[in-house]
Amino acid sequence: MAKRVFITGGASGLGRALALHYARAGWSVCIADLNDLRGEETRKELEALSYSGSEMLYRHADVTREEDLQAIADELSQLWGGLDVLINNAGVAQAGAIEDVTISDWEWIININLLGVVRGCKVFTPIFKRQGSGHIVNIASMAGLLDVPRMASYNVTKAAVVALSGTLEQELMDDGIHVSVVCPSFFQTNLEETMRTTDPRMKKMMGKLLSSGKLTAEQVAEKIFTGVEKQQAYILPHASGEHLWLAKRYLPQRLYNKLFQRSVSRMKPR
Repeated sequence: MAKRVFITGGASGLGRALALHYARAGWSVCIADLNDLRGEETRKELEALSYSGSEMLYRHADVTREEDLQAIADELSQLWGGLDVLINNAGVAQAGAIEDVTISDWEWIININLLGVVRGCKVFTPIFKRQGSGHIVNIASMAGLLDVPRMASYNVTKAAVVALSGTLEQELMDDGIHVSVVCPSFFQTNLEETMRTTDPRMKKMMGKLLSSGKLTAEQVAEKIFTGVEKQQAYILPHASGEHLWLAKRYLPQRLYNKLFQRSVSRMKPR
């Protein structure tokens, strides 16, 4: 029987790249998304890659609605008898100076980036516990390990996902469940499409930074797939991001600040 993976935000960007990678590897893949047109297009792409015995599914789901995810969990339990890997990938971006970002924008991004991941973990953990096995993959960001200026709300949600993942790794290991958190830097994806910002220059700049990333979404997906196979707790696809994280942990604060400010100079709108 083919192994089974469920991916939120699977119709575009990194989610789509992950779905295609798992399909090529012979897995049964279920993707969820809000964009039905993209979802069906991606499902057809997956079908073209599917192996005998594997199945490709698309389901409409909003990660801010626990009942949407629960319905998918119940369906996959019946159709597939369970799940091997859950990838909480759906996410959005928000940027702006702390004094400019509204509380409603904070609530919006927290509800998707953090609570959307929490809902996925909450709904699918009982399936993994019944099986005595499973792997949760939470997509965070290097922004959750570093401190990118003018992106406080985004940083906070991603840092919370890092903390959640580490907590669940400890909490669930005796149940045979592994947890990985993925922290990529900039790569070629469509995150800026849904980005909210108080400064229009930030959205344009974010698009340039994403498009100039050294890794494609497909390359990031490959690194995630390999990291999950190795049961890595932290998956850091970009070497440069990992180097900055290590510098933050081990260098004197003043020296690290100078290094980091130099590296994020491109983040200043002009």
